[in-house]
Amino acid sequence: MSITQLVILCRPGFEAETAAEIQAVASGAGCFGYCKTQSEQGWVSFVADELMLKQLIEQVQFRHLIFARQWFLSGEVIELSSSDRVGDFARNLDGIPVCGEVELIHTDTNDGKELSRLCKSLTPPLAAELRKTNHLTQKRSQQKPRLMIMLLNGKQALLGYHLPLNAAPWPDGICHLKFPKAAPSRSTLKLEEAWHWFIPKHEWKDRLRASMTAVDLGAAPGGWTWQLVKQHMMVSAIDNGPMKGDLMESGQVTHLLEDGFRYHPSKPVHWMVCDMAESPIKVADRMADWIINKWCKEAIFNLKLPMKKRYHEVTQCIELMQSKFDAAGIEVEMNFKHLYHDREEITGHARRV
Repeated sequence: MSITQLVILCRPGFEAETAAEIQAVASGAGCFGYCKTQSEQGWVSFVADELMLKQLIEQVQFRHLIFARQWFLSGEVIELSSSDRVGDFARNLDGIPVCGEVELIHTDTNDGKELSRLCKSLTPPLAAELRKTNHLTQKRSQQKPRLMIMLLNGKQALLGYHLPLNAAPWPDGICHLKFPKAAPSRSTLKLEEAWHWFIPKHEWKDRLRASMTAVDLGAAPGGWTWQLVKQHMMVSAIDNGPMKGDLMESGQVTHLLEDGFRYHPSKPVHWMVCDMAESPIKVADRMADWIINKWCKEAIFNLKLPMKKRYHEVTQCIELMQSKFDAAGIEVEMNFKHLYHDREEITGHARRV
């Protein structure tokens, strides 16, 4: 099987942004190709020379991609028979290296979700068959490539592989979290997912520890404050709107009726989080001020995107922040991601080095 494309999963409706980003990133890495997209299908195809595609997934850091949920190298669509799908997969492995594990996935669309049960039922017999034929190591290994199979429907699939250490840690790129009933709003999941994405789990004990201080800009009704309280932090909740009563009873929250764009703490805090419904460029500008003035050590914030030219808006926000950091003569670690629990927004993380 020849590798002909890089398949990039994304949120349905963000195919154009995903295509624009991978086109720019690939060009910067010296990989020249073109994208094939279809609105609302939940994935993008970047077509290029096989050697260039292999170099691309080795040279480009997946974590630096904003709109991509997952990616893998793939050949053309393979046809499946309803009677022997496992055999169909096994017969199309020419050119695929020995892999350390196999994942069957589907797109995050209504049609894709209907394939979830089929993906789960096919995985065990396929893994067993591939171990017999030495296409899969006897023990799961992230040091080897991961065999990726994306079912398009019951009769067609894309088959390929990626490098587990340079891909999303979740097979379909989705961090599945359970909504805590005690939380004031579903927005709480955005901050929880952001921590999972931006902070390595082994660093949580140092960077999300009890007794830290935090500021939540645009806090009401308290979805993000709830996460900070859960980490046993002392929180200043900044919003002219009301906070949920249970949070105030925790004894860890001080509610200040102030404008989030004018407020700054009297002394530095460990964390600042922000989920304000304002123009992304205005939020980005203020976030840079918090880092430059050392009002916080780390910040997580959302940028609400316009309906059109969303990738252009994102790049403008990043360039603005970087220019301000350069002018201040400081080095800041920045990362941005369109998380699963985000909608028309992306989440940013900034940390002074």
